[in-house]
Amino acid sequence: MLWLLLGTAVLTALLLSLRAFERAPAASIYTLLKWIAAFGGIALTLLLLLSGRGPQALTGLVLVGPLLWRKWQGGRHGGQGWFSGLGGSGSTGAGGTPPPRRQGSAMSRAEAYEVLGLKPGADPDAIHAAHRRLMRMAHPDTGGSDWLASRINQARDVLLG
Repeated sequence: MLWLLLGTAVLTALLLSLRAFERAPAASIYTLLKWIAAFGGIALTLLLLLSGRGPQALTGLVLVGPLLWRKWQGGRHGGQGWFSGLGGSGSTGAGGTPPPRRQGSAMSRAEAYEVLGLKPGADPDAIHAAHRRLMRMAHPDTGGSDWLASRINQARDVLLG
């Protein structure tokens, strides 16, 4: 009887969460899935350690650790790391809000090259290719940021005139 009640509760929670996912924007779902994966990995490591399988837990950390460390370091040093939107020194501030800008300041050519990840003097084809590549990731319709998409568009406009 206990299992029947527990199963009914889990099924009800699943159905309610599916209704919540229908209304949620793609970016928040993506962030939620990243957090679930991170906590799942931590929980799995702890379970392996507590069940006496320390070598397996350490092997998993040795194999996955460098990838996680590189991703984390990318977020701390201005790259697109996992923690860049959580108050780190990435391209956005706390909560994914854009960093403050000076009023009335237009984007410089050097800043535009930096936004698109190009070296100064890039040809128009390279500018278009970089714009397309970045917009695929940052477009609001695919879960990206309105602010970031507008910055990418502004950088393209500055460089192409």
